[in-house]
Amino acid sequence: MAIRKLLLPLTGTAAGEAALATALTIARAWNAHVTALHVRVDSRDVAPLAGEGLSGAMIEEMMSATEKESNERAHAVRAMFERFVAKHNVVVQEAHPGADYASASFAAVTGREEDIVAQQARLADLTVVPHPDSGDEASSSDALHAVLFDSGRPVLISPQIEQPRIGTRVGIAWNGTAESASSVQAALPWMQRAEAVAILSAEGYQRRGPGAPELMSYLALHGVHAHPISFRSIGGSVGAGLLAAATDFGCDLMSMGAYSHSRLRQLILGGVTRHVLEHAKLPVMMNR
Repeated sequence: MAIRKLLLPLTGTAAGEAALATALTIARAWNAHVTALHVRVDSRDVAPLAGEGLSGAMIEEMMSATEKESNERAHAVRAMFERFVAKHNVVVQEAHPGADYASASFAAVTGREEDIVAQQARLADLTVVPHPDSGDEASSSDALHAVLFDSGRPVLISPQIEQPRIGTRVGIAWNGTAESASSVQAALPWMQRAEAVAILSAEGYQRRGPGAPELMSYLALHGVHAHPISFRSIGGSVGAGLLAAATDFGCDLMSMGAYSHSRLRQLILGGVTRHVLEHAKLPVMMNR
């Protein structure tokens, strides 16, 4: 299956332009369309605070300030988008069936970001999200988790630095789970076009389910010749070992299942998903 439509939620963070670059690189590789989506905060969302002992005048003032900030952020994001597409000579139009070139469009809507992004992602082949800022808590990214848990579609976390190539050397983080199987399905179109494919596995990462040899046989049926790479934890961290193996392979796209353990457990104790979210310097595609 070809990739024809990408969704790119833009919040106006410093990582937004790098995510635009990532989305454009993918769009040009697949002649796909990028829908850049900015979700504006609804000032009425502050109204429930009236039950916290705030006066009507204070609520009105908060709503006015929220509206002003929302307008300013939306203007900044739109300006960033327009500068980017002009600089990179991107065709700006609505998605066009059968187009043999990359294109992009911009949309701004008002509402709850996690709800709208998840809904829009259901009809996108891939959602690209900006990398969490270095000072942010990666596991609190609303857009990222909305796509993972409520869209049924893959999400790609953009690196903070623009990459010259994406998807020529594909690494599959395999541990035999349903989540990793879903990631294989999402990455199959990439693997069929890649120069090299590696299956990244480790004894401490494997769960109940098929191992790397079984995955190799399955991929061969789809015309993909993958070779296994076994890695070890680094400093007790499976995630660190996985990223090191991907780097050694020269991976420019890694696909993996997300949150095989519960999100709460990973938040408290850490985990492979959380480590990759916080430390990956390459494009990472995740699936649930």
